[in-house]
Order: sequence, then C-alpha cells, then structure tokens
Amino acid sequence: MRNRLLVAVCALLTGLATALMSAAPAQAAVACSVTYAKTWDSGSGFGANITITNTGEALSSWRLTYAYAGNQQVSQGWQANWSQSGQNVTASSLSYNGSQASGAQWTIGFNGSYSGTNTNPTTFAINGVTCGGSGPGPDPGQQALQVTPTALSVPEGSSATYAVRLATQPSANVTVTSTAGTGDSNLTVTGGATLTFTSANWNTPQNVTVSAAEDSDTTNGTRPITVASSGLTSVTVTATETDNDTGGGTGHVDNPYAGATGYVNADWSAKAAAEPGGSAVANISTGVWIDRIAAIAGTGGAKGVRAHLDAALTQDAANGSAPLTIQFVIYNLPNRDCSALASNGELLVSQNGLARYKTEYIDPIAEIMSDPKYAALRIVTVVEIDSLPNLITNTNLAKCAEAQSSGAYVQGIQYALNKLHAIPNVYTYLDAAHHGWIGWSSNFGPTADLMASTARGTTAGYASVDGFITNTANYSALTEPYFTVGTTVNGTSVRQSKWLDWNDYVDELTFAQAFRNALVSKGFPSTIGMLIDTSRNGWGGSARPTGPSTSTNVDEFVNQSRVDRRIHAGNWCNQSGAGLGERPRPNPAAGLDAYVWIKPPGESDGSSTAISNDEGKGFDRMCDPTYTGNDRNGNNLTGALPNAPLSGHWFSAQFRQLLQNANPPL
Repeated sequence: MRNRLLVAVCALLTGLATALMSAAPAQAAVACSVTYAKTWDSGSGFGANITITNTGEALSSWRLTYAYAGNQQVSQGWQANWSQSGQNVTASSLSYNGSQASGAQWTIGFNGSYSGTNTNPTTFAINGVTCGGSGPGPDPGQQALQVTPTALSVPEGSSATYAVRLATQPSANVTVTSTAGTGDSNLTVTGGATLTFTSANWNTPQNVTVSAAEDSDTTNGTRPITVASSGLTSVTVTATETDNDTGGGTGHVDNPYAGATGYVNADWSAKAAAEPGGSAVANISTGVWIDRIAAIAGTGGAKGVRAHLDAALTQDAANGSAPLTIQFVIYNLPNRDCSALASNGELLVSQNGLARYKTEYIDPIAEIMSDPKYAALRIVTVVEIDSLPNLITNTNLAKCAEAQSSGAYVQGIQYALNKLHAIPNVYTYLDAAHHGWIGWSSNFGPTADLMASTARGTTAGYASVDGFITNTANYSALTEPYFTVGTTVNGTSVRQSKWLDWNDYVDELTFAQAFRNALVSKGFPSTIGMLIDTSRNGWGGSARPTGPSTSTNVDEFVNQSRVDRRIHAGNWCNQSGAGLGERPRPNPAAGLDAYVWIKPPGESDGSSTAISNDEGKGFDRMCDPTYTGNDRNGNNLTGALPNAPLSGHWFSAQFRQLLQNANPPL
C-alpha cells in the first residue's frame, strides 16, 4: 500500500485537434483571475501550481489555456486533463471539478522540464476569455469579496471557519469586517472579525472563526454573518449550530483524545493476550477497520460497528467521568488503494462503485453512529487511507487514473465527510500518507492542495475535517535521532544518500508537523491536529543503532545511523525487524493531537503468496519476501516476513517480532 512515489508520468494528449475536442462550451459571463507559481526548479525540471479564481458567473466546465515563451514541456499534471501542442498548453476540467461557483477558487498543478530559461507565462484564458481582460461578462478586474464557504456548520461547544480573500489586487489597503446579524446568539464571530488586505496579501485567504457556545436547547440554530467592505457588494455567510443536546453528548471538542481513555477492541485484545508477552499491550486502544460492506454488521465472529459502539458504552460506564474515544477506519472507496493489490477492495468505479459506496457503506455507518445513545462517545474516523495521495503520484496506473478521471475518490471522500461531520460527536481525520511517499516537494505541495480543494467542496468546507493522520499502517520511524535533513557528511547532504533520495524529510514527526503548517496555509484552521500511527514504527531490538556513524561516505553514514532498518523506504508489507512504537497518548508534540495505534499490531498487511478469498483482496508481490522489487522500492528485496496471511488476518510471527523489537521497550 504505502509505496515510495516516483513522480508518475501521465500520458499527455498531443496535437491541437485533441485539445480542441476537450474544449468546454462557451460561458455566458466568463471572468477569471489566475496566479501561476513555481513550486520547485532544479535548472532542468520544475513544478508549478496554477490557482484559478472564477470572478464571473458559475461554470459547468472550464478550459484553461496559456503559452510558454520557451521550450517548457508539461510531463505530469494533476486536477485537470493536460495537453500540449508546441508552446501552447491546455488544462481542462475533470468530471468532478468542472462545476465552479461564482467566486470559487481552485488549484491545478504539474511537473515539467525545460532547458535554457524558464520564464513564467503571463496571459491565461478560461474558455477562450482572457483572464484579467475584457470578456462577455462583468469586468474581470472588478474588485469583489471572495468568501468560502457561505454555509457554515458549527459544532456546539466548538468552532468553524470560513475564508475571505479579494478578487483582484487593490491599490490601497482594504478592510473587511464580519458582523453577526439577528439569529441564534450562541453563534458569534470569535476571530478575524476585522481583516486587512494589502497589495501583497490580497490573494491569500484569511480565516474568520465562528464559535457556537454550549447551551441546553436541542435546536440547530442559525445566524447570518455579513462580510462587508466599503464600496463592495457584501456576502452573507449562514452559520448553523450543530446541536449536541439530543443524547447527552458533551460537545465537539478540539482534540478528541485529550482527557479521554481509549476503547479496547476485545476482538484484537484476546488475540494479543494469547501471545507470549502480549498481555503487556492487550489493553491498548487500536483502530477498528471497516474494510467492506459486510464488516458494518460484523463478519467471521468479529463485531460490527454497532456492536463495537455498544461495547464502548459498557467500557465508558466503568470509566468514571473521563470520556471515551473509539477509532474507526473508513476504508472502502471504489478502486480502493489503486496502486496496490493486497488491500484492494470490493467496489469498482466501473461497476457503479461510487453509488454503492454512498448508499451501502457510508449511509449505514453514519446512521449507526448518529444514534443518540452513542452521543457521549467521541467517535474518531480515519477516512480512506492511501486514497488522495494516489491521485498525485500514481495516475500512471489504470485503476488510479480511473479513480481520478471519474472523481470517485474526491466525491466519495466529500460524501463521507458530509455525512460524518454532521454528527456532533464524530471526528474526521483524513489520511495524508507518510514522508516516504509525499516528502518530496513535487508531491508535498500538490497533495496539500488536493486536500484543501477536497475539503472546500464539502458542505461545511474546511470545518468538515478535524485533522489528518500520517503513517497509517506504515513503518516510517517517528524520529531519526542521529541525523536531520540538514546533516552533511564530508560536505555532502544526507539528502543525496540512496536512502533519502533527495527527500525533504528524514522522519515522520518533522514531516507531519510541516504538512500541518502547509495545510493551515491553504486555508485549514490553525486548530487542526495531526495523528501519527506509531503502532509498528519503533525499530528497537539489537539492530537499532546507538549513535551516529563515523563514516565519511554519505550512504554508509545514513545506513549505519538510521533507526528505520527497512531495506528501502518504499517497503510497506509485514516488515522484518519492525517493533512496536510509542504508546498512544494525547498532545505528544506541537501540532499533534495524539500518537495512535490505528493499525492493530499483529494484523497482516498482505499475504506472502496468493490466497483465494471472498474479501476482494489480491496478492501483491511487495508482500513476497523473494520478490526483487520494482521502481517504487528501487528494485530492492521487499523485506517482508514469510508465511503471512491475508491483510487484516492475525499474523502471530509478526506480533511476536513487534513485541521483541518494541521501542520504547515494554
């Protein structure tokens, strides 16, 4: 699943005829502004993000065109259908992002190559209308307030945000105010009531925070908030309180792990306790994986969603006054885990998978979780691991390309967020891969952009996401104690080592904190928190280094100093030598909500050989210890343990190894 991502080279459509075939219908009132910004430039290769703002009427589809002055070539793009003919570039909407409301802003991007100079293009057009020039609609240069979203869901006892920016660069500072009108007095503007935009920051969204105070009623009250600036048309944001008083809930808190105890899954706990030494960890809270439709009701003697929630109520009743947090993994998108086989799911895009995902999977889960008797529980949902990052890095693979072009991943996640966020005591954490996947700048920024655009497309906008999780079911070391990304060896950066391969991060903690900062810069509120799955990244035991290497060769230094003992950072299946990591705890570091054990230790990542099954799980050679690899793990051995069962099934040998190599030690 968690594979090292080389930048995938999408097949580009070439030729003007092909570009014309993708042209969008003319819009009655097209107006736009475009910002083109390089994300990296090595002297021969580069990446860029293009942010488009619709300052005209709503679009049903769009086609961006521009031209380079030099020999730049687009080689891989995302969030659009890209084509190039000579110096002329076309990026047209996909099935899921063609509809853009007036005032909407979205970002597309690409990686490319060039020789000589790399001058930014200056003229852009949407559907044939030049941005920043005159068109059949209102003047694109006209100043306006851009507010997203205009319908805001605010959990009682918590807060949510909307973003404000200007449509064009002002000649003088512009002050924007947000004023609450007549309505539910418990809804108030608590941050960003007055914003100042300058000629430098006009295009950077600034957040306004709306809070909903705890009350005793059971009404989802509303209150209009007027966003205004002198001389400009005001925008109304309708804030709606999501009430929590129908079933004894305690409100939607900022960090669901703080002050809470964790639910112990008796199904996993019994297996752990039956292993030698397993009782030392058998009472630790782990994630409950709902990885197919049948798992909602329960399969093979394992509890379903309602049975787990009922068991959580029993544990909570014996828990005293502290709340209880229970963790579920929502994991059944059509074309699930499109770049791997061991964890492929039951739903396919081509077989009505998205509709089934909504009606047969998400709807029943949301219906159970919204039962008022569970309102006092803090229900954490980890939403669709290994999904959105695949759309950035693996669209050269057919299943991933189909997931992107159909919009199944984005639309499925947006539907899940809409349903789950509407339940006051449910918390949503989107999966954000790990540093060995998107730690390179060419993947890092585009992934953050995709996370932001996906959230903006939900009913509650950024507020639909409580946080993000990294390293889910992976093995990346939490910290590398003996070198940093800035370490040099005999004048050579450790980034040049074969192990790091120019990655910008050496471990998971620094990556998670940096990715959180990037997400906040994209418009997510500063209250979002990160989770790191530390269930199997301890890397203790006799092979763990006790200090930095003394070698003056950068590869030898890194290999002898790193605590992550995998053969290659792209290896992800049942890793030999791994150990239990940090035990779950809240607020362990700046920006983090918790260390968690989402992957239950002892549950296999995938089978070592092909095993017939009715769970939709295939055989991935990355789980075969004899396989010599592919381009995603540098054509190395997989480092997988032998004799492994299907993913999710109990793997005793792995569990015993994890106990033995635990760090911190048990």
